[in-house]
Amino acid sequence: MKILIIGLGYAGNRYRRAFEHIATSTGLPLSLAYVGRRRKTTEQPYFDNVERALQVFEPDIAVVSVNDHSHASVLKQLAGYRGFVLCEKPLVTPGDDLDELLCALDQVSGFALDLVERYSDATRQLREWVKRHDWQLVRASFHWGKDRINDYRHTCGVTSEVIHALDLVGWICPRAGQLQLDGVLGVRSDFSISGSEVLDTVQLTASLGEARVTGYASFVNIVRQRTVDFSFVDRDARLIHARLIFDTPRWDHDQLRIWTRGANGSEELLHEFATAPDEPGLDTVHKLSRLCRHVVRAVALRESPPQPFAGLDTAVALQRLLNDLETHAQTPAPARYVHGETRVLLAEDSDLESLG
Repeated sequence: MKILIIGLGYAGNRYRRAFEHIATSTGLPLSLAYVGRRRKTTEQPYFDNVERALQVFEPDIAVVSVNDHSHASVLKQLAGYRGFVLCEKPLVTPGDDLDELLCALDQVSGFALDLVERYSDATRQLREWVKRHDWQLVRASFHWGKDRINDYRHTCGVTSEVIHALDLVGWICPRAGQLQLDGVLGVRSDFSISGSEVLDTVQLTASLGEARVTGYASFVNIVRQRTVDFSFVDRDARLIHARLIFDTPRWDHDQLRIWTRGANGSEELLHEFATAPDEPGLDTVHKLSRLCRHVVRAVALRESPPQPFAGLDTAVALQRLLNDLETHAQTPAPARYVHGETRVLLAEDSDLESLG
């Protein structure tokens, strides 16, 4: 099986590591190649443009891992491609034409957007508890942030971060309906090399059926902080609470806690779970490798994935929500991070935990 990675920067190398581990651990014959602006110090075949790579390499899977602003261009270059597309999130940026992209991808055999937190065991367990006990969502809230101040990588802004939390609320509670944005406040700044007024933070309210959702997401959180909280009612009208914590204290270290309270205020723990994967070679890519393995098996063995991929319909619905966030965010004058003559950037070889 042939896998083409389009963009072998930080994200692309994460995919490369995941696929190489799959090949080594499963014995599946995977052949990798990449497209980039310049040749890297790797053994994989190199192509300087997508068209030639598709013609010469004929990949079964094409991975789109270029920076946010280049997604639309690359996806359009895949017009007529009949293989499987695995795309880094978000699908595109708010200014891109979604209808044009859908036309370009109308012949692909499959598509998955990398919504990696769906592949956490903590996420899966909560989703199963909600379904099994027929819990009805009342409220959800999230705090989803990380520090990308002076990151060397281009970004479309906080829409690339908040997408995880917005997706998780609907993924865990699929029967509640579609998420509808009610209002959003935000802050723009020069935190990124991508511009002087990039949306770096949002605080939003939304509705998911009868449930209400509040959330805060930021690319200028000075520490990584990723929590999603839920309140449900069960069949007996009892309030049930759940908290998900992701990537704490290290990447892929996730936690779930489910509890209720008695009339006297005492807490009754219903379920507790924590995962701290440490398989050699998979530092920071344990969840990503699970998604990649599902894709490989779906293509190579024609297996249905254990859980549905986030397909084009999901990717487009989330992108429309992100577009609304960008368009309707009420923001004050931009904040300034760069006060000297030059911007100090993180090095491309910074440790994985810092860049993630």
